[in-house]
Amino acid sequence: MRSILELRHLKTLLALKEAGNLLRAATLLNVTQSALSHQIKQLEDHHGASLFERKTTPIRFTPAGDRLLKLAETILPQIEEAERDLARLAQGEAGQLRITVECHTCFDWLMPSMDAFRKRWKEVDLDIVSGFHADPIALLYERRADLAIVADIDPDENVDYHPLFRFEIVALLAHDHPLANKDYLTADDFATDTLITYPVPDDMLDVVRQVLKPAGVHTERRTTELTVAMLQLVATRRGIATLPIWAAQNYLDRDYVLAKRITKEGLTGRLYVACLPELSDKSYFADFVATTRETSYLNLDNIELL
Repeated sequence: MRSILELRHLKTLLALKEAGNLLRAATLLNVTQSALSHQIKQLEDHHGASLFERKTTPIRFTPAGDRLLKLAETILPQIEEAERDLARLAQGEAGQLRITVECHTCFDWLMPSMDAFRKRWKEVDLDIVSGFHADPIALLYERRADLAIVADIDPDENVDYHPLFRFEIVALLAHDHPLANKDYLTADDFATDTLITYPVPDDMLDVVRQVLKPAGVHTERRTTELTVAMLQLVATRRGIATLPIWAAQNYLDRDYVLAKRITKEGLTGRLYVACLPELSDKSYFADFVATTRETSYLNLDNIELL
Protein backbone atom coordinates (compact mmCIF):
# COMPACT_ATOMS: atom_id res chain seq x y z
CA MET A 1 0.00 0.00 0.00
CA ARG A 2 1.42 3.39 -0.99
CA SER A 3 1.90 5.61 2.03
CA ILE A 4 0.56 9.17 2.02
CA LEU A 5 2.09 9.96 5.40
CA GLU A 6 4.01 13.25 5.43
CA LEU A 7 5.78 15.26 8.09
CA ARG A 8 2.91 17.75 8.16
CA HIS A 9 0.57 14.92 9.20
CA LEU A 10 2.85 14.01 12.09
CA LYS A 11 3.10 17.66 13.13
CA THR A 12 -0.69 17.86 13.08
CA LEU A 13 -1.07 14.87 15.39
CA LEU A 14 1.53 16.21 17.81
CA ALA A 15 -0.13 19.63 17.82
CA LEU A 16 -3.49 17.99 18.55
CA LYS A 17 -2.03 16.26 21.57
CA GLU A 18 -0.32 19.40 22.87
CA ALA A 19 -3.18 21.84 22.15
CA GLY A 20 -6.06 19.58 23.13
CA ASN A 21 -8.50 20.46 20.35
CA LEU A 22 -8.69 21.19 16.62
CA LEU A 23 -9.01 24.97 16.89
CA ARG A 24 -6.01 25.44 19.17
CA ALA A 25 -3.94 22.97 17.13
CA ALA A 26 -4.75 24.90 13.94
CA THR A 27 -3.68 28.15 15.61
CA LEU A 28 -0.45 26.54 16.80
CA LEU A 29 0.33 25.35 13.26
CA ASN A 30 -0.83 28.61 11.63
CA VAL A 31 -3.36 26.87 9.38
CA THR A 32 -7.15 27.01 9.20
CA GLN A 33 -9.25 24.56 11.15
CA SER A 34 -10.81 23.29 7.90
CA ALA A 35 -7.34 22.59 6.44
CA LEU A 36 -6.44 20.66 9.58
CA SER A 37 -9.68 18.66 9.42
CA HIS A 38 -8.98 17.85 5.77
CA GLN A 39 -5.52 16.50 6.64
CA ILE A 40 -6.97 14.25 9.31
CA LYS A 41 -9.80 12.99 7.09
CA GLN A 42 -7.27 12.20 4.36
CA LEU A 43 -5.28 10.06 6.78
CA GLU A 44 -8.36 8.37 8.18
CA ASP A 45 -9.73 7.56 4.71
CA HIS A 46 -6.37 6.16 3.60
CA HIS A 47 -5.91 3.94 6.66
CA GLY A 48 -9.60 3.11 7.11
CA ALA A 49 -9.62 4.04 10.78
CA SER A 50 -10.49 7.01 12.97
CA LEU A 51 -7.50 8.70 14.61
CA PHE A 52 -9.26 10.23 17.59
CA GLU A 53 -12.65 10.26 19.24
CA ARG A 54 -14.81 13.20 18.22
CA LYS A 55 -16.23 15.60 20.79
CA THR A 56 -13.76 14.69 23.51
CA THR A 57 -11.86 17.32 25.49
CA PRO A 58 -8.95 16.95 25.64
CA ILE A 59 -8.38 14.92 22.48
CA ARG A 60 -8.53 11.17 23.06
CA PHE A 61 -6.68 9.18 20.40
CA THR A 62 -7.82 5.81 19.06
CA PRO A 63 -5.29 2.94 18.83
CA ALA A 64 -4.61 3.93 15.20
CA GLY A 65 -4.09 7.58 16.16
CA ASP A 66 -1.96 6.63 19.13
CA ARG A 67 0.33 4.58 16.88
CA LEU A 68 0.89 7.52 14.54
CA LEU A 69 1.33 9.85 17.51
CA LYS A 70 4.12 7.65 18.86
CA LEU A 71 5.75 7.84 15.43
CA ALA A 72 5.49 11.64 15.51
CA GLU A 73 6.99 11.81 19.01
CA THR A 74 9.91 9.70 17.84
CA ILE A 75 10.65 11.21 14.43
CA LEU A 76 9.92 14.94 14.78
CA PRO A 77 12.41 15.63 17.62
CA GLN A 78 15.11 13.81 15.62
CA ILE A 79 14.38 15.92 12.53
CA GLU A 80 14.42 19.14 14.55
CA GLU A 81 17.70 18.15 16.18
CA ALA A 82 19.23 17.36 12.77
CA GLU A 83 18.11 20.74 11.42
CA ARG A 84 19.70 22.51 14.39
CA ASP A 85 22.92 20.54 13.87
CA LEU A 86 22.99 21.55 10.20
CA ALA A 87 22.46 25.18 11.16
CA ARG A 88 25.35 24.97 13.60
CA LEU A 89 27.62 23.50 10.94
CA ALA A 90 26.64 26.08 8.34
CA GLN A 91 26.48 29.20 10.49
CA GLY A 92 28.52 28.48 13.58
CA GLU A 93 25.43 28.79 15.69
CA ALA A 94 26.97 29.17 19.13
CA GLY A 95 26.00 32.57 20.46
CA GLN A 96 24.22 34.49 23.17
CA LEU A 97 20.77 35.92 23.76
CA ARG A 98 20.65 38.58 26.45
CA ILE A 99 17.02 39.49 27.02
CA THR A 100 15.66 42.76 28.32
CA VAL A 101 11.99 43.25 29.17
CA GLU A 102 9.82 46.30 29.67
CA CYS A 103 6.92 44.52 31.41
CA HIS A 104 6.99 43.16 34.95
CA THR A 105 4.51 40.37 34.17
CA CYS A 106 6.61 38.98 31.30
CA PHE A 107 8.40 36.58 33.63
CA ASP A 108 5.20 34.53 34.07
CA TRP A 109 5.60 33.17 30.54
CA LEU A 110 9.22 33.99 29.71
CA MET A 111 10.82 31.57 32.17
CA PRO A 112 9.08 28.43 30.80
CA SER A 113 9.95 29.55 27.27
CA MET A 114 13.61 30.00 28.22
CA ASP A 115 13.67 26.55 29.85
CA ALA A 116 12.26 24.96 26.68
CA PHE A 117 14.78 26.82 24.50
CA ARG A 118 17.77 25.79 26.63
CA LYS A 119 16.98 22.13 26.00
CA ARG A 120 17.17 22.76 22.25
CA TRP A 121 20.20 25.09 22.10
CA LYS A 122 22.55 24.18 24.94
CA GLU A 123 25.44 26.07 23.35
CA VAL A 124 23.55 29.41 23.24
CA ASP A 125 24.14 31.51 26.34
CA LEU A 126 20.69 32.66 27.44
CA ASP A 127 20.31 35.31 30.11
CA ILE A 128 18.11 38.17 31.30
CA VAL A 129 19.54 41.67 31.63
CA SER A 130 18.82 42.47 35.27
CA GLY A 131 16.71 45.41 36.35
CA PHE A 132 13.82 47.22 34.76
CA HIS A 133 14.63 49.28 31.66
CA ALA A 134 12.33 52.06 30.50
CA ASP A 135 14.00 52.10 27.05
CA PRO A 136 14.92 48.51 26.17
CA ILE A 137 15.54 49.34 22.49
CA ALA A 138 18.41 51.59 23.57
CA LEU A 139 20.09 48.55 25.13
CA LEU A 140 20.04 46.85 21.72
CA TYR A 141 21.84 49.79 20.10
CA GLU A 142 24.35 49.87 22.96
CA ARG A 143 24.96 46.10 22.52
CA ARG A 144 24.03 45.55 26.17
CA ALA A 145 21.13 43.29 25.14
CA ASP A 146 20.42 41.11 22.11
CA LEU A 147 16.63 41.12 22.15
CA ALA A 148 13.90 43.07 23.89
CA ILE A 149 10.35 42.09 24.82
CA VAL A 150 8.24 45.16 24.02
CA ALA A 151 4.56 46.06 23.92
CA ASP A 152 4.53 48.38 20.92
CA ILE A 153 6.12 48.81 17.49
CA ASP A 154 7.99 52.02 16.76
CA PRO A 155 8.48 52.30 12.96
CA ASP A 156 11.18 54.93 13.49
CA GLU A 157 13.49 52.47 15.23
CA ASN A 158 16.01 50.55 13.11
CA VAL A 159 15.09 47.18 14.60
CA ASP A 160 13.13 44.11 13.51
CA TYR A 161 9.91 43.26 15.33
CA HIS A 162 8.74 39.64 15.62
CA PRO A 163 5.15 39.16 16.87
CA LEU A 164 4.39 36.99 19.88
CA PHE A 165 0.80 37.18 21.11
CA ARG A 166 -2.12 39.42 22.10
CA PHE A 167 -4.07 39.28 25.36
CA GLU A 168 -6.80 41.09 27.25
CA ILE A 169 -5.93 43.52 30.03
CA VAL A 170 -8.53 43.74 32.80
CA ALA A 171 -9.23 46.13 35.65
CA LEU A 172 -9.01 44.64 39.14
CA LEU A 173 -11.31 45.87 41.89
CA ALA A 174 -12.17 45.07 45.49
CA HIS A 175 -15.42 43.16 45.98
CA ASP A 176 -16.97 46.15 47.76
CA HIS A 177 -15.74 48.78 45.30
CA PRO A 178 -18.45 51.20 44.11
CA LEU A 179 -17.81 50.09 40.52
CA ALA A 180 -18.09 46.37 41.32
CA ASN A 181 -21.53 46.03 39.72
CA LYS A 182 -20.55 47.55 36.38
CA ASP A 183 -20.15 45.26 33.37
CA TYR A 184 -17.08 47.19 32.21
CA LEU A 185 -15.14 50.32 33.12
CA THR A 186 -14.79 53.45 31.00
CA ALA A 187 -12.02 56.03 31.06
CA ASP A 188 -14.11 58.26 33.33
CA ASP A 189 -14.36 55.50 35.95
CA PHE A 190 -10.62 55.83 36.55
CA ALA A 191 -10.72 59.60 36.98
CA THR A 192 -11.79 59.66 40.64
CA ASP A 193 -9.71 56.71 41.86
CA THR A 194 -6.05 55.79 42.24
CA LEU A 195 -4.42 53.73 39.51
CA ILE A 196 -2.10 51.15 41.09
CA THR A 197 0.72 50.15 38.74
CA TYR A 198 4.28 48.96 38.52
CA PRO A 199 6.80 51.85 38.63
CA VAL A 200 6.92 52.55 34.89
CA PRO A 201 6.37 55.70 32.79
CA ASP A 202 2.82 56.53 31.70
CA ASP A 203 3.50 55.81 28.03
CA MET A 204 4.40 52.22 28.87
CA LEU A 205 0.98 51.50 30.38
CA ASP A 206 -1.59 50.24 27.88
CA VAL A 207 -4.49 51.58 29.92
CA VAL A 208 -2.97 55.07 29.86
CA ARG A 209 -1.79 54.96 26.27
CA GLN A 210 -4.93 53.39 24.77
CA VAL A 211 -7.76 54.52 27.08
CA LEU A 212 -7.05 57.32 29.54
CA LYS A 213 -4.84 59.62 27.48
CA PRO A 214 -7.12 59.64 24.37
CA ALA A 215 -10.05 60.49 26.65
CA GLY A 216 -8.13 63.29 28.39
CA VAL A 217 -8.41 61.54 31.74
CA HIS A 218 -5.68 62.00 34.35
CA THR A 219 -5.61 59.86 37.47
CA GLU A 220 -3.57 59.63 40.63
CA ARG A 221 -0.88 56.92 40.49
CA ARG A 222 0.48 54.64 43.19
CA THR A 223 3.27 52.20 42.34
CA THR A 224 4.69 48.97 43.65
CA GLU A 225 7.25 46.48 42.32
CA LEU A 226 5.34 43.39 43.44
CA THR A 227 2.17 41.94 41.94
CA VAL A 228 1.07 40.54 45.30
CA ALA A 229 1.42 43.99 46.90
CA MET A 230 -0.58 45.49 44.04
CA LEU A 231 -3.43 43.03 44.56
CA GLN A 232 -3.38 43.59 48.31
CA LEU A 233 -3.82 47.32 47.74
CA VAL A 234 -6.71 46.59 45.39
CA ALA A 235 -8.40 44.21 47.85
CA THR A 236 -8.27 46.86 50.59
CA ARG A 237 -9.89 49.57 48.40
CA ARG A 238 -6.71 51.62 47.84
CA GLY A 239 -7.36 51.87 44.12
CA ILE A 240 -7.74 50.03 40.79
CA ALA A 241 -5.06 47.96 39.08
CA THR A 242 -4.83 46.71 35.51
CA LEU A 243 -3.10 43.47 34.55
CA PRO A 244 -3.09 40.92 31.75
CA ILE A 245 -5.83 38.38 32.48
CA TRP A 246 -3.27 35.57 32.71
CA ALA A 247 -1.22 37.46 35.30
CA ALA A 248 -4.31 38.02 37.47
CA GLN A 249 -5.94 34.60 37.02
CA ASN A 250 -4.49 33.03 40.17
CA TYR A 251 -5.99 35.81 42.31
CA LEU A 252 -9.30 35.63 40.46
CA ASP A 253 -9.52 31.86 40.98
CA ARG A 254 -9.16 32.46 44.72
CA ASP A 255 -11.85 35.18 44.56
CA TYR A 256 -9.39 37.64 46.05
CA VAL A 257 -10.46 40.49 43.74
CA LEU A 258 -12.87 41.13 40.87
CA ALA A 259 -11.97 41.56 37.19
CA LYS A 260 -13.79 43.97 34.87
CA ARG A 261 -13.33 44.62 31.16
CA ILE A 262 -11.83 47.98 30.29
CA THR A 263 -14.21 49.65 27.81
CA LYS A 264 -17.06 47.74 26.21
CA GLU A 265 -14.76 46.27 23.53
CA GLY A 266 -12.03 45.33 26.01
CA LEU A 267 -8.42 46.50 26.24
CA THR A 268 -5.94 44.47 24.21
CA GLY A 269 -2.21 44.28 24.89
CA ARG A 270 0.40 42.92 22.48
CA LEU A 271 3.94 41.67 22.85
CA TYR A 272 6.79 41.54 20.34
CA VAL A 273 10.43 40.49 20.27
CA ALA A 274 12.64 43.31 19.00
CA CYS A 275 16.21 42.78 17.79
CA LEU A 276 18.81 44.34 15.53
CA PRO A 277 18.37 43.19 11.90
CA GLU A 278 21.50 41.01 11.83
CA LEU A 279 20.14 38.77 14.61
CA SER A 280 16.94 37.97 12.69
CA ASP A 281 18.93 35.73 10.31
CA LYS A 282 20.31 33.52 13.08
CA SER A 283 18.66 30.11 13.29
CA TYR A 284 18.81 30.02 17.08
CA PHE A 285 17.05 33.39 17.30
CA ALA A 286 14.26 32.27 14.96
CA ASP A 287 13.87 29.13 17.06
CA PHE A 288 13.72 31.22 20.24
CA VAL A 289 10.80 33.22 18.83
CA ALA A 290 9.01 30.06 17.63
CA THR A 291 9.59 28.27 20.95
CA THR A 292 8.36 31.29 22.92
CA ARG A 293 5.18 31.56 20.85
CA GLU A 294 4.41 27.85 21.13
CA THR A 295 5.25 27.51 24.84
CA SER A 296 3.26 30.61 25.76
CA TYR A 297 0.24 29.54 23.73
CA LEU A 298 0.19 26.12 25.38
CA ASN A 299 0.76 27.41 28.94
CA LEU A 300 -1.22 30.67 29.09
CA ASP A 301 -4.99 30.95 28.97
CA ASN A 302 -6.80 33.59 26.93
CA ILE A 303 -4.04 34.62 24.55
CA GLU A 304 -4.04 34.72 20.75
CA LEU A 305 -0.94 34.37 18.60
CA LEU A 306 -0.08 37.39 16.47
